[in-house]
Amino acid sequence: MSGSALEPELDIAIHTGMRRSEQFGCEWSWVDLDRRVLTVPRSKNGEKRRVYLNDVAVAAFRILWRFSEGKGKVFGHLYASNTTKGAREWFEQALVEAKISNFRWHDLRHTFASRLVMAGVGIHTVQQLLGHKTIQVTLRYAHLAPEHQLEAVQRLCDTGVAPNEPTDTRTDTKGFDSLEAGSARPN
Repeated sequence: MSGSALEPELDIAIHTGMRRSEQFGCEWSWVDLDRRVLTVPRSKNGEKRRVYLNDVAVAAFRILWRFSEGKGKVFGHLYASNTTKGAREWFEQALVEAKISNFRWHDLRHTFASRLVMAGVGIHTVQQLLGHKTIQVTLRYAHLAPEHQLEAVQRLCDTGVAPNEPTDTRTDTKGFDSLEAGSARPN
């Protein structure tokens, strides 16, 4: 199978973040290209989950549509033979040829998440897009956005207020003016 015939598989993996089992178990009945959403009826955590499709993913699904006319499994036409290991076979061969080690199909899901975080997408949105049940699993990607934290505090300089210009930041500070060092704070 030529590399160009396999591009839609790779594009879908990188642009949807679907788990391998979700992607290769995907049936056309799950896919709504008009609404740009794919509905996994039962995800890893046992719940229905929606996978939103960007332009690249939609284009990849449209290419695959031509082979099956929207019937059966999305990738069924590619792996109809009993002599193939499916996507694993070409993917592992491509890694060998590229001299890439210690990389798995699941790492494409990590690529999806990492790229979202580095593009400034909020961690809670990334959690939802990945279908993680808890935020703790998604937080492993938070370290990828330190420049976004710097950008956030830099916004204070970009407010249009001169750096030394006083601003109205009054709060109720009754009792604080007379505090001496080491004395208790008022209630």
